[in-house]
Amino acid sequence: MERRVGTISRGIRCPIIREGDNLEEIIVDSVLGAAESEGFAIRDRDVIAATESIVARAQGNYATIDAIAKDVKEKLGGETIGVIFPILSRNRFSICLKGIARGAKKIVLMLSYPSDEVGNELVSLDQLDEAGINPYSDVLDEKRYRELFGENKHPFTGVDYVSYYTEVIESQGAEVEIIFANNPREILKYTKKVLTCDIHTRVRTKRILKQSGAEIVLGMDDILTSSVDGSGCNERFGLLGSNKSTEESVKLFPRDCSALVEGVQKKILEKTGKHVEVMVYGDGAFKDPVGKIWELADPCVSVAHTPGLEGTPNELKLKYLADNDFKELSGEKLKEAISKRILEKKENLVGDMVSQGTTPRRLTDLIGSLCDLTSGSGDKGTPVILVQGYFDNYTSEK
Repeated sequence: MERRVGTISRGIRCPIIREGDNLEEIIVDSVLGAAESEGFAIRDRDVIAATESIVARAQGNYATIDAIAKDVKEKLGGETIGVIFPILSRNRFSICLKGIARGAKKIVLMLSYPSDEVGNELVSLDQLDEAGINPYSDVLDEKRYRELFGENKHPFTGVDYVSYYTEVIESQGAEVEIIFANNPREILKYTKKVLTCDIHTRVRTKRILKQSGAEIVLGMDDILTSSVDGSGCNERFGLLGSNKSTEESVKLFPRDCSALVEGVQKKILEKTGKHVEVMVYGDGAFKDPVGKIWELADPCVSVAHTPGLEGTPNELKLKYLADNDFKELSGEKLKEAISKRILEKKENLVGDMVSQGTTPRRLTDLIGSLCDLTSGSGDKGTPVILVQGYFDNYTSEK
């Protein structure tokens, strides 16, 4: 029978995960329990995805503010530290900033403007135009910033992050000075010891600073790369991908997850005879059209995945075929012609006109984004996602 439904993304309800829980078993039991309850079957090439949060929680990958402070002090000297290009986030950065400030006597905080790396605005482009400010060359101190732009509250959180980050730093007994600039070299006029807090541009920022005479240059991915006094850590990403847990602790990005994804894949095969793909995902890569915020505060979308999720889509553009190659056909003849073309398509369509307009992104980024949108970040209680039919096409049959 012809299949009448394409991709389906299901949020799978799971127990609340605690440290030490057997997550592999919980994921498998939850997916199979949902299949039995809702009356659907597991198929080959289904994708089972778990949010990074429950993996880190099961691993117990947490760290205190004191652990962050100790690591920062030891690695950056504990005196004046330049902290540059952080994102504007109470959940993602404020607790990290608390630890950084606790490990220093003075913080020179350099904020990118008009927005941070993921799109949170300090000021609008219209405000810059009206003030005659060029963000690529102009450097502002806090006094000048306030004269030009006054108080600017985030449209979603209602927080003035300049004031908020000042309060966070001062609450830890550190002195604070804030500047606004987009050239990382500007921080070297204040200190030669720099912690760069950008996520996806950090490699370039570190290179520029090192080439420009900085004495010490570290990124968020260089803090808590090993345990401090028994804390959690992340050897690959350090503090990147961390979230607020309590007022005095953070949940770090999960550590190596390869055993988990392989274990879930193996157990599903044993229990159902079906070969599924498995991944652990962080933030999806999509942009909010109203707030202009990129939902990409994690260092990557896929923390770990099975080999079958490598690569990019290899798809034909159906509307291109319908409007060009088969524009004289309709009805069943059009369907047959397009189906035949799909079945005969090349293994690599890169550069082929008939594939233009298909999304040239990695499968893990596409599927991870779908999963992140499905699971949400609130009270849905579905930290595991089952995606079915993602690798189907117009010719797939039931």
